[in-house]
Amino acid sequence: MSNKFTPILLGSDINVYGMARSFNEAYGIKVKALADIQLAATRYSKIVDVELHHGFSADPTFMDVMRKKMEIYKDHEEPVILIACGDGYAELLAKHKEELSKVFVVPYIDYDLLEVLISKEGFYKTAEKYGLPYPKTQIITMDDYKAENYLTIPFDYPVELKPEDPVSWLNCQFEGRKKTFTIHDEAELADIVGKIYTHGYKADLILQDFIPGDDSNMRTLNAYVDKNHQVKMMCLGHPLLEDPTPQSIGNYMTILPAYDEKLYEQVQSFLEKLNYTGMANFDIKYDVRDGQYKFFEINLRQGRSSFYVTLNGYNLAKWYIDDYVEDSLKDRKTVYGNKLKSKHKLWLGVPVKIFEEYTYDNDAKRTAEELIREGRYGTTVFYDKDRNFKRWLLMKYMFHNYYARYKKYYEVNKGQYFEEAKKLGQQKEK
Repeated sequence: MSNKFTPILLGSDINVYGMARSFNEAYGIKVKALADIQLAATRYSKIVDVELHHGFSADPTFMDVMRKKMEIYKDHEEPVILIACGDGYAELLAKHKEELSKVFVVPYIDYDLLEVLISKEGFYKTAEKYGLPYPKTQIITMDDYKAENYLTIPFDYPVELKPEDPVSWLNCQFEGRKKTFTIHDEAELADIVGKIYTHGYKADLILQDFIPGDDSNMRTLNAYVDKNHQVKMMCLGHPLLEDPTPQSIGNYMTILPAYDEKLYEQVQSFLEKLNYTGMANFDIKYDVRDGQYKFFEINLRQGRSSFYVTLNGYNLAKWYIDDYVEDSLKDRKTVYGNKLKSKHKLWLGVPVKIFEEYTYDNDAKRTAEELIREGRYGTTVFYDKDRNFKRWLLMKYMFHNYYARYKKYYEVNKGQYFEEAKKLGQQKEK
């Protein structure tokens, strides 16, 4: 690398730490982060300096702070690159991209495309247009609820129910609230929809055909698309275990590297037809009933567990620098990650004992166990170059808390994960 640069991360969570660590591993630097509140993953760190601004995660505070930063960096010789580590920050960067780009490098899509893709309805319509498979879906509106005409559904129970608007969902609180619901009959659907629409939520709901199978039927795919809208890196992960906590269901806790040429082709075609820019992260599930992978959503930035990409040799930070600082990606061939199993490393977001106890027993688990025995695994937050007693103690405490979470919630949710799969005789993984 010949040129200098200044990265600024937005947020303070585990995603921020993963990006800070990626920069530190690649370039040996400490990075700055701007955030609303201080979260545990970046506390007591020597590789990321978090600067707090109350209210920073929303307008008008976000742009008040960023305009002050623009004054500071307007004559900066080095490129200053803004990297969002959450949906809200990605949305703010896209919304204010034109103004921010006068001073900063803003490697994100334009706001009109973001508005389409950040909405699950918009994403499914776009997926339909470009031939990306997704679960059968029905939209429920508040008017549907009031008219009681939402109970006739075009697919069989069980079904998945999730909010269309994740931001307003944060303000909807009631007993039994979850990130997503698995509904088993009409009475349960009426009960949950009623609770949602009588506790402040007004946006649409997404009702979907339930794709049977345990956590190991999931896939996660990260892609980097350069400033010329060409996909330059794709890295597939095979989640084996998810967080069972109601508010965190869907967060991956163990990821095994994977490779699938057809999936790579589908995603590359989709992103390039959209003229996408920057990092993208897809949540996908294999459907044994028709042998297809179904796409649930696109995150318009790297995911919270995406450090598995860096861990497996495709450093997340380097793509931004090679693209916007070195300008070296334009003639480089696309990298399709994780083909060589001899180089695979397992990513863990929980202690090894939790992985061993709660992960469904199949061939993928046995592969992961072999990697653990060989010492070929890692985490995002435990980093040898960022060790001090306070940080080590806090991270150990964070990991230890998962024992209570799994003990409390796993047995409750396990039936959801496996009941329908057993009926279809589909516990044996593809």
